[in-house]
Amino acid sequence: MQRKPFLSGLVLAAWMALAGPAAPATPYRPDQGRDFASADHLDVLAGPARVEVENRILADRLDTLLPRLMAESGLDMWVVINREYAEDPVYFTLVPQPSFAARRTTMLVFFRKADGTVERLSVNRYPLGGPYTAAWSGGDLDAQWKALADVIVSRNPQRIGINVSRHWPVADGLTAALRDRLVEVLPASYAERLTPAEPLVIRWLETRTPAEIEVYPQIVALARGVIAEAFSERVITPGVTRTEDVAWYIRSRFEGLGLPVWFFPDVNLQRRGTACTAEGAFCGEEGVIQRGDVLHTDVGICYLKLCTDTQEMGYVLRLGETGPPAGLLAAMEAGNRWQDLLTANFSTGRTGNEVLARALEASRKAGLRASVYSHPLGFFGHAPGPTIGMWDNQGRTAVQGDWPLHANTGYAIEGNIRHAVAEWGGQFVQMKLEQSALFDGERVIYLAGRQTSWHLVR
Repeated sequence: MQRKPFLSGLVLAAWMALAGPAAPATPYRPDQGRDFASADHLDVLAGPARVEVENRILADRLDTLLPRLMAESGLDMWVVINREYAEDPVYFTLVPQPSFAARRTTMLVFFRKADGTVERLSVNRYPLGGPYTAAWSGGDLDAQWKALADVIVSRNPQRIGINVSRHWPVADGLTAALRDRLVEVLPASYAERLTPAEPLVIRWLETRTPAEIEVYPQIVALARGVIAEAFSERVITPGVTRTEDVAWYIRSRFEGLGLPVWFFPDVNLQRRGTACTAEGAFCGEEGVIQRGDVLHTDVGICYLKLCTDTQEMGYVLRLGETGPPAGLLAAMEAGNRWQDLLTANFSTGRTGNEVLARALEASRKAGLRASVYSHPLGFFGHAPGPTIGMWDNQGRTAVQGDWPLHANTGYAIEGNIRHAVAEWGGQFVQMKLEQSALFDGERVIYLAGRQTSWHLVR
């Protein structure tokens, strides 16, 4: 893992303590910082072009990624069955666009052949076309189920993955009725071969391909660019604009760009004289924005099937100010230090719980009041993979926290620190920071940089 400047500073400081005051310590300089002014310069694809890119990425995933993951999970066949308006969570990540529902009953079959390639079949009265081969030409529902059984038996798979899971909602898309019908139509010896596809589903959803990694920075940049607009005089008039007005601007701006949000934007403020204790989970309130206020927003969008999750901070300048007071500058620096201490502990094979424990201990030693609640990103905003803390649980998270880190997986580096601000009479400001990032197996790379300086409203 690439050594971070802050960690280098710690090593240097320890050496100096032994060697004597020969030279000042290297100052902490956060890396990967990137400032945005707006999203005006960023391209957003129109419908047909967007569909073409999404389908090209899907074909690549099915050709190159799925065979490897099926071999890794030890499955000979994977069967995904769902009905219209009750789609399996994984369904839309497997089918070409435009697709709005699983027409009537849609069945997908993936069979790993002896040469390692995966045969892709649809058993569906409305053929999907490429990248699937239709294995049934139509008929009633009973005929469809018989066709599915014939497809399975004719290929004689030993381990047949189905989407049932006690702990992972995204891997639990096969309803009880559909599972019962599958067991009913299969010979008894084949029904005994059914096994949860949970490991395959999680790896399929969490793994990013080179083509996705190529486009992901633009998606995150769009989220960060709109936040920059919102936290500026383009949107905010101090003494007039309310936090909810800013939230609606963000929502409407994304809607105008054709970018769906996966939750409604949150905007809140902190100010001197409004209590922010060391014990409470979150600090911030809604209301009219005034000069001297600290602003926070939480924003999530999806584009080209990939989702973002971003939290950034702004400051409303008082008359005569050209920048935030020193205490707030130090708070941003402390927040960036916390990010570095967390991401320095990302290591392939290490579980989310292990990363959390190491990051919290490193933060404690650095004198930071930190809380960590980072999570995977990808096809979902709260995607499957290793949970690294919860806002209401800074200890071990069972199952999801025990999942190990893999290379080429996305994360929301999310959490907060509390920092005492001298200009606020020692009152805490809570720096709630979140940036979308990629773990490449060796280091964490922020997909569109990270916030290292305050958004300023003049």
